[in-house]
Amino acid sequence: MTDTIDTQTDTTAGSPAGTPAASPEERPWLDPRLPVAERVELLLGEMTLEEKAGLFFHTMMTMSPDGELADANPQFGLPSTHEYVVEKHMNHFNLLSVAPDGRTMAQWHNRIQELAASTRLGIPVTISTDPRHSFTDNPGAALMAGPFSKWPEPLGLAATRDAAIVEQFGDVARREYTAVGIRVALHPQVDLATEPRWSRALQTFGEDADLTGELGAAYVRGFQGTTDGGTFGPGSVSTMVKHFPGGGPQKDGEDPHFAYGREQVYPGGRFDLHLEPFKAVFAAGARQVMPYYGMPVGTEHEEVGFGFNRSVLTGILREQLGFDGIVCTDWGLVSDAEIFGTPFPARAWGVEHLTPEERVVKILDAGADQLGGESCVDLLIGLVRDGRVTEDRLDVSARRLLREKFELGLFEDPYVDVEAAAAVVGAPELVAAGEAAQRASLTLLTHAGGVLPFAPTTKLYVEGVDAEVAGRYGTVVATPAEADLAVLRLHAPYEDRGSVFENFFHAGSLEFPDDVLDHVREVAAAVPTVADVFLDRPAILAPLAETAAAVVANWGASSGALLDVLSGAVPVQGRLPFDVPRSTAAVEASRPDVPFDTEDPLFRFGHGLSL
Repeated sequence: MTDTIDTQTDTTAGSPAGTPAASPEERPWLDPRLPVAERVELLLGEMTLEEKAGLFFHTMMTMSPDGELADANPQFGLPSTHEYVVEKHMNHFNLLSVAPDGRTMAQWHNRIQELAASTRLGIPVTISTDPRHSFTDNPGAALMAGPFSKWPEPLGLAATRDAAIVEQFGDVARREYTAVGIRVALHPQVDLATEPRWSRALQTFGEDADLTGELGAAYVRGFQGTTDGGTFGPGSVSTMVKHFPGGGPQKDGEDPHFAYGREQVYPGGRFDLHLEPFKAVFAAGARQVMPYYGMPVGTEHEEVGFGFNRSVLTGILREQLGFDGIVCTDWGLVSDAEIFGTPFPARAWGVEHLTPEERVVKILDAGADQLGGESCVDLLIGLVRDGRVTEDRLDVSARRLLREKFELGLFEDPYVDVEAAAAVVGAPELVAAGEAAQRASLTLLTHAGGVLPFAPTTKLYVEGVDAEVAGRYGTVVATPAEADLAVLRLHAPYEDRGSVFENFFHAGSLEFPDDVLDHVREVAAAVPTVADVFLDRPAILAPLAETAAAVVANWGASSGALLDVLSGAVPVQGRLPFDVPRSTAAVEASRPDVPFDTEDPLFRFGHGLSL
């Protein structure tokens, strides 16, 4: 792809009009000639306890749709931006909302940096985000793409089997992120999807440790701008790799966002296998880590959530693997909350009996540097004043957190160029690269009867496909009886759970409901049918394979991308990133920590047909 737009050369020099720039004489840590370590110590020596405590909280923030700083948000239980930055001294935020265009997002970013510059020490804000470039419908795991280019989910990137595509994605996302001031990616997710029912498989690179490590490393290089020997710095997006030490081995496939999914189990004794992808991304330069909610059961480690687990965070991560970057807990380990009107307890698995103060002490003792999704700054200040946490302990983490801001270049220039952001975000060549990746990820699982590729004269009956787009590939008709070929887009099955938030996490049965299968059979009885499945988990596809003339797997692809492949305009290239089980019984009999453990799978890892 031609690299015609790069925000590393399109940022403003200096601050927006009306914001006075501090000098190195006033604030010596602003002198770029000094080593970063010296600058950190100069700033740390000036900070009050309250200002240090603010560094330790990395929580959610919204923007107004017009790019103004947000007032208090009762829906999400969030205070105003002013309260966060000025009163609580906080300066790490996960941006929840998305504006309609890059210009508006950049304007908002500059406004929050102006607010940060007005504080006593002028410490700039670091903005982070969950994934924004793909098609997921789970805002608890990834946010809408909005104006950004659209790419397949990580499972789809894995289906391309192409590290160069993954690195290209990281580079494109880096340019779009930095254009609007986002400097930390709360991804990639290098967990191994070894339990087919687990709801978070979509954001992984699949089931294979070697492929996950290879693609995870490429992802990190692209985001951090370290391709071909490049260095981490002002043009980089720091990656927060998750979920250490691997979140795949969930008991019964349930997710530890919820109490019923808190246990991670290792009946196959493969705890160490799940560390392998982390080793690869650390070697590629990943700088931040997020431990998972889950608690290990039946291992040598304490049966508490990984964010509280000293033998995992200090023993394995810090000492065994030598990681000296930032460790930020997953969201909400300390405080109870309310989400979409439903009470939601803190994910303090194994330490539910501890008070919030005791939980914070245990998290810091475990070796974490930041509390994700929390803003209880006064609680931490009280622990220091009561002598339960030393200020020296705060300084250990504060050094890491300040170092990252300095190395990202935020102290030199925290602002972004609004006009450059308008040009970069959603630029045509970036959109085209994402669409090419969508096509490359599509995976043909079955093909009978020679119905593909279809001809331009084909009469098409479509469901879940944009009819206007389909009209460019054939003649769209109203019923299966009129058609030469039907194309049905389906979603992999999941169970309806008890709350709105739970239903964002597609969990439970992998079997299609009878009404869905009956409908496919009805259409297939009238006309040869292609079933395209959004395979966010490895569903039981045998009934579809028996009925449809062709079955396709996708992990985020537009109607045009799908029809390009089905019509033969581009070759089908994708390969499965996991095994597809033959039955529920095989899934239930498999060991959650062991890859490729379902007996006699319907399709094996790497399967994919050509036309």
